[in-house]
Amino acid sequence: MTLSAMTTPSVAPRPATYREVFAVGQFRVLFGSYTLFLIGETVRMLALSVIVYAATGSPLMSALAYAAGFLPYALGGALLLAFADRWPPRTVMVGYEVLRTAVSAVLAAGVLPVPAMLALVFVTGLPSAVASASRTALLPDLLDGDRYVLGRAVFSMAAGGTQVLGFAAGGMLIAAVGAPGALWITAATCLASAGLLQLRLADHPRRRTGGSAGIGETWQVNRALLRRPAVRALLLAQWLAPALMVGAEGVLVPYAAEVGVPDAAGLLFAAVAAGMFAGNLIVGRLVSPAGRERLAGPLALALGLPLLGFALSPAPVYAAVLLTVSGFGVAYQLALAHRFLDAVPEPQRGQAFGLLLTGTMTLQGLAAAAGGALGEVAAPGLVVALAGAASAVAALTSWRTLSPTRRP
Repeated sequence: MTLSAMTTPSVAPRPATYREVFAVGQFRVLFGSYTLFLIGETVRMLALSVIVYAATGSPLMSALAYAAGFLPYALGGALLLAFADRWPPRTVMVGYEVLRTAVSAVLAAGVLPVPAMLALVFVTGLPSAVASASRTALLPDLLDGDRYVLGRAVFSMAAGGTQVLGFAAGGMLIAAVGAPGALWITAATCLASAGLLQLRLADHPRRRTGGSAGIGETWQVNRALLRRPAVRALLLAQWLAPALMVGAEGVLVPYAAEVGVPDAAGLLFAAVAAGMFAGNLIVGRLVSPAGRERLAGPLALALGLPLLGFALSPAPVYAAVLLTVSGFGVAYQLALAHRFLDAVPEPQRGQAFGLLLTGTMTLQGLAAAAGGALGEVAAPGLVVALAGAASAVAALTSWRTLSPTRRP
């Protein structure tokens, strides 16, 4: 893979500021709804994973519960992504939040056995690829230049920060009201997000009209995007290293139990999220656009290398430090944000971002499930270390893409 065909983006002389980003009212609405989405999803994933592990005692089933929110992206991305450009963004996002409200209520009611719960989460998660694509593709319509890159950083920080709060609060909620009560709280956040979007977000038009959207168009556009060398290289660079690192997250609950502190699972998950938050905060705001490009490769390596320390079965506090450093490395993707935006055709922007998100979530779900499967026959600490080694190798294979672009 080469970057010779890539469009070289213009680089701002200085990074944008958070004040400039949050001065845009429509961005504040989108950010608020996304934060509610993340809080609810984080609590749901933790509660469902705890319920399944308590019911089965199986690391594999626990990992599948954790991955159940990821894997639907594979089918949704293959079947439905064309609708991200064919339907108005607000309609897509509000509809999906209403669906999430209903699913969370059914899970909270506790009327389904474990296999049926996982199947429900999987099937109803299929539209998630379209909703995420619509949200992400709307961002460059609201923010321009380096404000767009910093806006992406803010979204990543929200993913880290709300997960820190979500996992911490989720553990306390489960202790206080039980996992079903935590799932009812998830339903409330979904409903609040839907109301915020419907009442405050402007009704942006669809990107493509004419013809019919569906499976055929989704496959056709996905193939066309993947045939572009620039797009393909950027997709692989953003997919592989983080996905393999997530294989470690699939066994964090069993790892906490192995080291004798089962209640530390929330701390370990929160450590990854805290690292993500810190990385995007520091790299997004304090590092220049050119500096981000120079740091992309080392930061991508930082995703996996710290996890090698799990081979020594560190105590939860030390394990949390390693996971925090690993999460910090996610900030490498900021260097690729504008490159990817410039590499895709505007009428296909929604589907391009959907393809990026689909690959990310699908590979992360598969990696988490694979980590859980390996945890059936190997110690969780060894599984985490192997996931880190695989992530580091993936970063090295994408090194040319991660290197700074040559400028005329």
